[in-house]
Amino acid sequence: MVDVRRSVSGLARGLAPIALFLMLALQILAPSLAEAQSSVRAPGNAVVNAVPPPMGSAPDTATQGTPPGDALGNSSDSESWRKIRQGVPGHVNNTDAYGSRGALIESSGENWRLWRNDYVVRYGGMVLLGVLTILAVFFAIRGRMRISGGRTGKVIPRFSLVERITHWFVAILFVFLGTSGLIILFGKLLLLPLIGPKAFGLFASASLEGHNLFGPIFAVAILALFFVFVRGNGYKFIDLVWAIKGGGFFGGHPSSGRYNFGEKSWFWWATICGIALTLTGFAMLLPEIAASVSTALVGPEMTGRLFLQFAHLVHAVAAIAFIAFGIGHIYLGTVGMEGALEGMTRGYVDENWAKEHHDLWYEEHKAHAVTDTVKAETEAAAGHV
Repeated sequence: MVDVRRSVSGLARGLAPIALFLMLALQILAPSLAEAQSSVRAPGNAVVNAVPPPMGSAPDTATQGTPPGDALGNSSDSESWRKIRQGVPGHVNNTDAYGSRGALIESSGENWRLWRNDYVVRYGGMVLLGVLTILAVFFAIRGRMRISGGRTGKVIPRFSLVERITHWFVAILFVFLGTSGLIILFGKLLLLPLIGPKAFGLFASASLEGHNLFGPIFAVAILALFFVFVRGNGYKFIDLVWAIKGGGFFGGHPSSGRYNFGEKSWFWWATICGIALTLTGFAMLLPEIAASVSTALVGPEMTGRLFLQFAHLVHAVAAIAFIAFGIGHIYLGTVGMEGALEGMTRGYVDENWAKEHHDLWYEEHKAHAVTDTVKAETEAAAGHV
């Protein structure tokens, strides 16, 4: 019995220092443990163990008509979230590329999405659908525009081999990039419900990769188109008369030279849209360079993100404008007008077609009219146009 008491007494004397050490350690580490359990860290210069004011006394920070600073702050939660959602700058300590602006949410992304979906997609689709509808109604009423005097059997060289190769080079790229671009822009709205997400994913991915691959080639093609066809595409007074008469719909068929007002307008329209597509396309392919250039030209307020959003909208609008005009050009050059396509496939046109649509140019070249189509095609290829 005595041995048991001695053992218990010795054990108590041995544990007493350990218990005392643990109590002291707990007192010292308690504040740090409490802070570690909190999901919110106070700033390094903040007063952590502030003593609350006595009961019944007003806080020192309270002002008349303003909520206490330690209760709800000086603004409501809804007001704070409104500022965050709209990208109102505040004060932050992060050091990333956009941290200096103090904006938790970049509202420009939402603005870009609304512009793309509510304006570009909606009204752009309406424009393209409207052009197709007008041409379909026109063809149903008017039919194909025939050569009024019929074919004479004589042809005149019109387009050289270089001109035709350049034209078809641009045309093929135009059709491919236009189709892939429309899939990217309208595919989620039109194709996804029809073919499902898996097939649409393949279509969209292939369209995007092909668009990015052949886009830079299109830039070279547009430059070639400009330098090859710029001769003769300057506007003259007779073009104003042609426009007033609506190309022959009002007051008889107007006179024109090598190119009429509609063809000249298509040339300049394609050039302007092509330049816009080229610049914005390269901006989206090379965003780092585009961001640096935009900041240098406009200032720090034009961030890379804002510039890319702007470039995307301009790219989409220019593409829709290009495609809409291009649909009309394709219609007139194929099913809409007899004898027009031959100029770009074989290099020559019928004598009566030239007299009817380009009478001033016909007067200059009627001496070259021949019945031998092989000879005419050879002369056209050699540039004798």
